[in-house]
Amino acid sequence: MDCLFCRIIDGTIPSDVVYQDEYVIAFRDVNPQAPVHVLFVPKVHVSRFSRLKDRDVQTAIFRAVSEYTEREGLEEDGYRLVVNTGAHGQQTVDHLHVHLLAGRQLQWPPG
Repeated sequence: MDCLFCRIIDGTIPSDVVYQDEYVIAFRDVNPQAPVHVLFVPKVHVSRFSRLKDRDVQTAIFRAVSEYTEREGLEEDGYRLVVNTGAHGQQTVDHLHVHLLAGRQLQWPPG
């Protein structure tokens, strides 16, 4: 399998890792859309959230976001979580990932 995020997880592609546990790795996006743009990625390959059946991994993703945002002081001003799914959702890597965007006033609707 030639998955960009799987290669980041196994260390063959370097990344700026900001969080890691048994189930999740989080790293800075190489094309940030906000001052803080971090991707939270399950270490197991799964293409979409609807295909993620492991409840431990589901929980771990949101626990990781919570721990990271608290540690970085992002709670007060707020942040946005985005999961792009499929072509219409603009998913560009076929591996589930949650975008954390913060550090500026975000617009709504997002587009």
